[in-house]
Amino acid sequence: MSSRSSGKPVLGGSSRSSEVAALVVPALVLALAVIGPVRSTSPMRDEPLMMLAVEPVLRVCADPNNLPFSNRQGQGFENKIAALLAHSLDERLVYAWWPERRGFVGHTVDAGICDVVIGVPSGYPQLLTTRPYYRSTYVFVSRADRALHLRSLDDARLHQLRIGLHFTGGRSNPPPADALARRGVITNVVAYSIYGDYRTPNPPARLIDAVAAGDVDLAIVWGPLAGYFATHESVGLDVVPVSPAVDLFAGAAPMPFTFDIALGVRHGDIRRRDQLQRALDREAPAIRRILDDYHVPLVADTARPRDTPRHAVPGPRVAGEAE
Repeated sequence: MSSRSSGKPVLGGSSRSSEVAALVVPALVLALAVIGPVRSTSPMRDEPLMMLAVEPVLRVCADPNNLPFSNRQGQGFENKIAALLAHSLDERLVYAWWPERRGFVGHTVDAGICDVVIGVPSGYPQLLTTRPYYRSTYVFVSRADRALHLRSLDDARLHQLRIGLHFTGGRSNPPPADALARRGVITNVVAYSIYGDYRTPNPPARLIDAVAAGDVDLAIVWGPLAGYFATHESVGLDVVPVSPAVDLFAGAAPMPFTFDIALGVRHGDIRRRDQLQRALDREAPAIRRILDDYHVPLVADTARPRDTPRHAVPGPRVAGEAE
């Protein structure tokens, strides 16, 4: 396997328990340039923490450079959903900015500088979660002019194509890496860091750029990332859900490729969780429109097994370790 990152992922067996918290996560372990003290901010200007006690506020923990999920300019779909929920709750929206990688929850929610993360895997053990407000999937991304029409992990062409995958450099591999390794697809995999160069905008987009440029033939990517960045390329890209939705490779544990995403608050904050759940219910149609506007691939409930592991999404929290 060739690599575009300093990490050296080990293909093969892995624990699902550390993958979801960062691509969420999409990402959520690379060192980060100093960004200064974390402050609670509006999308466009800083707000002193001392103001938080004098009026109702929705304090959101978010990454300042993690499109399509969030950025400091308020351009991500999680920014839009946060603004919608704040309006529904009649609260002022403020942010605490922190890169979504190892330590994200500890530096934000657990530190008390913010109260809610807008997108985490449903049942994520580090947080108390609402019911899921969307479900998405990993996807195949390829140039439309290649007409690959790939749909299945069992397609024999995967042994010959150069396949780009996101890696965190952490303790475990994302689901596509393990699924390919089960099939002996290893040496033609090209690793791209989900974190990339944090000094540049939108580091996860480099993998989609590589598909468009022809540096790789194919990428297998968390759907919200792929759906958004594919629309920003100068060439047409095909974005197709990975099949099967649950990989039942002989002799191996079931591996899902679709995941529920929810809001997360600190454990014990049932009142806040329930307030947010009511707002999610009220605003469900508007949230769906936001997801559609950002080309988030959505899948039906029937695509998810009842025992979906809680930590396999490389997305903001989606490909790293945000504990």
